[in-house]
Amino acid sequence: MPQRVRPQPVPPAPGQESVWDYPRPPRLERTPATLEVWLGGERIACTTEGFRVLETSHPPTYYLPKAAFAPGVLERAPGGSVCEWKGEATYWTLRGGGRVQEGAGWSYEQPTAPFAPMAGFLAVYAGRMDECRVNGVRVTPQPGGFYGGWITPDVAGPFKGKPGTWGW
Repeated sequence: MPQRVRPQPVPPAPGQESVWDYPRPPRLERTPATLEVWLGGERIACTTEGFRVLETSHPPTYYLPKAAFAPGVLERAPGGSVCEWKGEATYWTLRGGGRVQEGAGWSYEQPTAPFAPMAGFLAVYAGRMDECRVNGVRVTPQPGGFYGGWITPDVAGPFKGKPGTWGW
């Protein structure tokens, strides 16, 4: 079996955070950043009332209140999963501008106690949207298809998600 080696963190530039300084278990914090989600050429969500979850080796995952989404955008999707830290996830289909992305969002309707403030808030996979923005800056989706972090210029990696990073 190959030995799992922690990658070498990229030194953060001035004004950057290193994802290798984020905690495990993850931490929840409010963010005043303007968070936007675009699908089908339409802005389907916008808020300054979001949360971000910070976890070692991951870019932040942003959670928006359901009220930030335009009417008719969200529909409950089949399936679910369990996070060891946050609890049972509910999946959501998102619609915008004639496009439909099934299971492209998730929420924790009854999260564990440390994450209770974000109950019912929704995260989306940036790679399945036209684009997502933090304070007007277009994000890069976290690599791979499992995690939903949003990479912005103010975070330094490397980031978990690419092949070979599962054991980080």
